[in-house]
Amino acid sequence: MTIAVIIAAWTLAAAAALSCGYLLALTLLSAKQRVSVGLNNILARQLRFDVIVPAHNEYLLIGRVVASLLDVNWPREFFRVVVVADNCTDNTAVLARAAGAHVVERRHERLRGKGYALECGIRFSQVSKWADAVVVVDADSEVSENLLSACAVRIADGAHAIQVHYGVRQMQTSWRTRLMSIALAAFHRARSRARERLNVSSGIRGNGWCVTHALLRRVPYRAFSLAEDIEFGIQLGLDGYRVHYADEAHVDADMVSDSQVARTQRRRWEHGRFALVRQKTFKLICAALRQRSMVCLDLAVDLLVLPLSYIALNVIVLLAVAIFLQYWEPSESAADWLLRTAYVCGLCVLLYVLRGWQLSGTGIRGLIDLARAPFFVVWKVASMFRSREPLEWVRTKRRA
Repeated sequence: MTIAVIIAAWTLAAAAALSCGYLLALTLLSAKQRVSVGLNNILARQLRFDVIVPAHNEYLLIGRVVASLLDVNWPREFFRVVVVADNCTDNTAVLARAAGAHVVERRHERLRGKGYALECGIRFSQVSKWADAVVVVDADSEVSENLLSACAVRIADGAHAIQVHYGVRQMQTSWRTRLMSIALAAFHRARSRARERLNVSSGIRGNGWCVTHALLRRVPYRAFSLAEDIEFGIQLGLDGYRVHYADEAHVDADMVSDSQVARTQRRRWEHGRFALVRQKTFKLICAALRQRSMVCLDLAVDLLVLPLSYIALNVIVLLAVAIFLQYWEPSESAADWLLRTAYVCGLCVLLYVLRGWQLSGTGIRGLIDLARAPFFVVWKVASMFRSREPLEWVRTKRRA
């Protein structure tokens, strides 16, 4: 067995072990915590919110999300729905006003993307000097009625940034949406519960997050990458703030079931994430060491842990290499250790996925659909190399 083969094999094993160990730890810590959600605090009852909805040509859905937001259980005089109609060429703005929202129309030929739309909405809220905090909700979402009350309770308790659970609205549409429901339940719910238990940041997930204006004055919103949500969550961590997790509230968004549209969307998300891995990991590690910050350390680890499809592919390749080495050098003990590592890592991934299924609410159909997961992994990895669609913020195709 050559030195190069040994180094390559143990590199695969180390990457798999670190990622899978992290996932296993979060899985074991993902029990639901008892949280008081009563609004006994006088301060919480008086908080004002601007709910910002960035929208780009969303005429099909803008009325639905505004209606859902206006139906939340919070005094109507203490919140506003603010739709940012960003470079729209349809009647999104007209329909949003008719539904009862405040509308900010933004046009810019060069500075385009969700991050710029959010900056515009946040600036509108800041200039108005009316709200105490902003909440961001995507245009394709429906929200739980306790969305604002869950944020208010935590703000009254000292939090400045909150993320509610982000799930799938139409989980039973297809096998793909059910698998997405399982994936988001693992990534958003199981991992966020564990990180909240550890008093580190749950991160910002792009939809259903809240931040106070007091914090925005200290850490202005300047996130314009393809993964603007992760970027802003990291910036908050670098400045010493963690994002609290509100498990009892949720936003549920439409997930595309068309494979071509899903491939384009997935490619944008993951290219943005990989760019942040290159740009932010070293800064987070340095901040963790300098400030002795568990928040920054966890954000760095979370950034380095690749999406589940890549972790599963890593384990599969490690298993194949270990089996090959056993046949090549039957007497080599390293092959046995590699094989054991692959089996343990595979078990960690399985437990993590099953926990996601348990929390997803997809039922027996979701469990059956997990048999398609290997094909989903192949599709997802292949989509990163096959697709050539533009990477800027473009409107996801909707069905009427």
